[in-house]
Amino acid sequence: MKIKTLTVSEVNNYIKKILDNDFILNNLSVRGEISNLKYHSSGHIYFSLKDDNSKINCIMFKSKSYDLDFVLEEGMAVIVSGRASVYSANGTFQLYCDRIEQEGLGELHIKFEKLKEKLSREGYFDEELKKPLPKNPYRIGVVTSETGAAICDIINVIRRRNSKVDIVLYPALVQGEGAYKTVIDGIEYFNKTKSVEVIIIGRGGGSLEELWNFNEEALAYAIHKSNLPIVSAVGHEVDFTISDFVSDFRAATPSQAAEVVVPLERELYREINEFENKLNFIIDSKLSSEKRKLMNLEKVLSLNSPSSKIANAYIEIDNLKEKIEKIIAFKIKSNKEKIFSLNNVLNAHNPINILRKGYAIIEDENGKIIKSKDFFSEDKEIKISMEDGYVIGNFVPIEKGGNCHGQEGKL
Repeated sequence: MKIKTLTVSEVNNYIKKILDNDFILNNLSVRGEISNLKYHSSGHIYFSLKDDNSKINCIMFKSKSYDLDFVLEEGMAVIVSGRASVYSANGTFQLYCDRIEQEGLGELHIKFEKLKEKLSREGYFDEELKKPLPKNPYRIGVVTSETGAAICDIINVIRRRNSKVDIVLYPALVQGEGAYKTVIDGIEYFNKTKSVEVIIIGRGGGSLEELWNFNEEALAYAIHKSNLPIVSAVGHEVDFTISDFVSDFRAATPSQAAEVVVPLERELYREINEFENKLNFIIDSKLSSEKRKLMNLEKVLSLNSPSSKIANAYIEIDNLKEKIEKIIAFKIKSNKEKIFSLNNVLNAHNPINILRKGYAIIEDENGKIIKSKDFFSEDKEIKISMEDGYVIGNFVPIEKGGNCHGQEGKL
């Protein structure tokens, strides 16, 4: 029986098909040590998994790497879960990774997730319970190892940012069995003495096992009940612990914790200058406003002062006086003109003026003017008025041989 000649692609595809249909190769869990590690810009992770005698190429695609909760490092012992197959383009046999765990820490991961879920359910992570950090603390408490890199980083950053801030170290164990108890002691000490305004707890980087003290439930409870705000600064940026979730603020590193807690001294001076300028502006504005109010009140007072009213009253009196004088003068003038006019009328009708023309007025004894000749039919006493006087006498008719005699007088 002659076997058909195959192309390279056919051979690779045949091998791939055999491998892809193998149950064991599709459900692998492989223990080994990482080497030739490369984080590609595409987001994929390439590395080799080796032991003392052999190695296998591995790839974890970007979509799977999102679930990775730690950073892969050269020489790290891991357990890789996935499937083995062939990349048909070049015939490379490799392991396609779905999940990666650090060897020996699988149980710790499970324990971590269970405790995280429990505390979250009990409200330990609620944002509304987070206490605000002081804006400008004068004294900071640090709970960490006195010989570790974390305290050195914290001191250096704080001194660089603000030389006036005091740092109080409570030396604690940050690794090893029961180390978390000393961290709890530090938190309780600062809460009891109230000697600081904020507390930083933490340590430098390490494996999950080395950081485990910060995943203890007792420590989470101590952070939760603290009256002072607590900043958790454990490990590197990719490391997360239970204390990070419970604390009031999670810093990626101890250095970042110092930066978050302590403001820059020059920024404080800048804010002080801004507040000073703002305060001066407010004071100047207030003074100007009050001065304007005072001036307006002075004007109101001046307008309503008794002296002004008296002065205004004098002016009003003078105006009334002048008005009355004008009215009186007009009245006098008017009456003079009326008297003059009446005098003219009176003069025009004055009987004496008629007498001056040679006329005479004859009156009876009762002063009644005689207008008819019939009056003289008998003896009568009469009064004859002329220009220069009058004559009173008895009139006797001529036929009786009468005459007129009497006495003279002046009009």
